[in-house]
Amino acid sequence: MTSFSFAQVVPAFVQGLLLCFGLIVAIGAQNAFVLRQGLRREHVAPVVLFCALADAVLISAGVLGMAQALGESPRLAQALALAGAGFLAWYGWQALQRARHASQLSAETAGDGLSRGAVLAQAAAFTLLNPHVYLDTVMLMGSIGAQQPAGLRGWFVAGSSMASLVWFCGLGFGARWLAPLFRKPRAWQVLDGLIGLTMWVMAALLLRHVLQGV
Repeated sequence: MTSFSFAQVVPAFVQGLLLCFGLIVAIGAQNAFVLRQGLRREHVAPVVLFCALADAVLISAGVLGMAQALGESPRLAQALALAGAGFLAWYGWQALQRARHASQLSAETAGDGLSRGAVLAQAAAFTLLNPHVYLDTVMLMGSIGAQQPAGLRGWFVAGSSMASLVWFCGLGFGARWLAPLFRKPRAWQVLDGLIGLTMWVMAALLLRHVLQGV
């Protein structure tokens, strides 16, 4: 079994962490739903746990599946890496464009309380019926994670899963304190600017990885 040093493990973990944060932190239905549950203090823990576990499972499936497919076709690996770099560059550009315009995340808190099962069903719908979740977690993160050496893929998945867990915990359990911040368009502009720059850096690193392998 190949062993890896701390200096090799950390970049894989951080890459997964930053990539997941960049993709998950956006104004969307799932985040608004988690924020709403946090504001209502209704079944917050099950919702947070479900969303984080769903991300971890999808990312793991993507990395493992892509690793097998890419191992059988080096040219496919290069093609997907190039496509991933292109997507990250485009995503970063979109984030920088959003940073130029004011926007905010709001959560509707009115309504009767729902059972835990009903709330989890809604969480599942917001998470699994969104086609972008498969593009982001399975395809994009899977193909990028599969570029890592076999022994480091688990660290990439761990970093990604950590980002998801931290984000949803902060959004759900910290809703009372975070809601005023999320209502400020300026906060989202700054956040989108940081996301855009991060995505561009990661696109450049992925492109360098491809060119080094040519």
